[in-house]
Amino acid sequence: MPSLAAQIVDQRIAGVLGKHAVAFREELGLHDEGQQRSAAIVFLVAKALLELSDEDALDGIVDGPDDFGVDGLYFTPPQDEQMQVWMIQAKYRQDLKDTAFPENDVAKLVDAVDVLLDPNADVRVNQRLEVRLAEVHSLLMDAIPQVHMIAASNGSTWGAAAQGRIDRSTKTTGSQVTWRFFGPDEVVSALQVGKPVQADLHLTGRGVLAEFDFRRAIIGRIAVEELAQLIQKHGNALFERNIRRYLGRSGNRVNEDIEATLRRPEERPNFYFYNNGITITCSKFAHNALREDWHVKLSDMQIVNGGQTARTIEQVAKAGVDLAGAEVLVRIYELAQDNDAGFVDAITLATNSQSPVELSDLKANDQRQKMLAELIAGLGYAYRAKREAQPVGESEFTSTAVAEAVLAVWRHRPHQARLGGWALFGALYDEIFRPDLNGAQAVTAALLLRLAERRRKRPPPDAPDFLTYGFRHIAMLMGRQLLEDVGVPLASLDHRCFKQARQLIEKQSDRYMRRAENTIASEVAEVSRVQERWSLGHGHPRRIRLQRLAAAFRDGNLAAHLATVQMQDR
Repeated sequence: MPSLAAQIVDQRIAGVLGKHAVAFREELGLHDEGQQRSAAIVFLVAKALLELSDEDALDGIVDGPDDFGVDGLYFTPPQDEQMQVWMIQAKYRQDLKDTAFPENDVAKLVDAVDVLLDPNADVRVNQRLEVRLAEVHSLLMDAIPQVHMIAASNGSTWGAAAQGRIDRSTKTTGSQVTWRFFGPDEVVSALQVGKPVQADLHLTGRGVLAEFDFRRAIIGRIAVEELAQLIQKHGNALFERNIRRYLGRSGNRVNEDIEATLRRPEERPNFYFYNNGITITCSKFAHNALREDWHVKLSDMQIVNGGQTARTIEQVAKAGVDLAGAEVLVRIYELAQDNDAGFVDAITLATNSQSPVELSDLKANDQRQKMLAELIAGLGYAYRAKREAQPVGESEFTSTAVAEAVLAVWRHRPHQARLGGWALFGALYDEIFRPDLNGAQAVTAALLLRLAERRRKRPPPDAPDFLTYGFRHIAMLMGRQLLEDVGVPLASLDHRCFKQARQLIEKQSDRYMRRAENTIASEVAEVSRVQERWSLGHGHPRRIRLQRLAAAFRDGNLAAHLATVQMQDR
């Protein structure tokens, strides 16, 4: 009989295929039920592991013929000259038997690492994978990758022979490539975020209890061993309010230093002094009020700062390192969930101020967001400033979607719009959400980008190669044409002419799209043309061309030029 976790995963797979049936058939081109179910595992793992939207999780699925053993490819924009890449291979057993992940598929993943790390690798792959691989190879010109190889299935992990292949591979790649298996238990654990965490903590030594303004706080210290056990028990549910996902140890200097200290017996007792500690929020705590070694019970516990420390401690403990003698500072804040939600966000932001904020949640209560929501509602649309589990409807826009669209279409920065929430709601926030940004400007930009993105997801047979990399540039040029047809500058695009703008988008979008593509095609003709010298001794010519295209659309010079160039009608 299959395990309960395997049954849960199977139910989730059925739900994914039911919800996204059209996308799996038409966008991904997957018609075989077995392929669809394997791809659904990729979808579940990507969402749980990387906290992606449904659309982004679907985008990374590359399953099909000529996928060289990779069913999913995901990556982040480079930060501090580093980028994260995840390659996922999934296997689905129809009978739900607990079968080990096949050795030959591990071998394919081992070979895939070489292809990923070599921009000139000559390998034939399907079109979806080719486009994403070319973009990764283009990004590797500016960043060092940290590669995460994920084997996922509804069975059990790989055997000893497969592990031998991995061990031999890591002798070459070193810490640049990590390997991880995601089975039913791991998938279910990752998906169970959001459930309230009730936990018991044992503080060592004397703690300090403070009460003020109807709130309470405890400052103390906790054994690193106990913290590791707590994380192993509750997993991702402890970090739902933390603004950053785990960045890994390899390639992350701070996390590497944490590990190094824990591994050295002579340094381990000093860990308390080297680390900034863990910040915990809860809706209620109770303690035994002893002079020392307090026992504290927490309701709705969340680690809002120190997530990297906590996760690194967990990974070191899993490796079998003796953590005895190491302790870490802990701050516990009791905050009423209903009345202090904004205060929790403020604590999260303040205690994580050393790194860019990734999540738009922290800006959800900003006055500009509230005003924009009112203006958009007045136009008959909904604006989601806060994350919700429900899918986004035709008349709804998330704050992230609006931010990306406004930056691409009206701020003429399509090359930066792809950077994601950490930049859109961090360094670029004030540029995007200027005080004069109104509902009409936000909605028209979002509508134009939505049209361009739909064309990217379901390209016609004659679609240009640059569509995947340049659809935001296309939306920018569509915005230029819209303003020309409405007959107003951007500053005058408001609720008074919104109806006219929306009707033009509905009736003229095909013409706008065609003119934009023709204009871009003319401007990047030299970039997209493959010279004979590039065809000799430089791997696959088409992939080299796609790499050059991807690099061109990351360049701000192209965006600036397109913002003023004469539109092409041919």
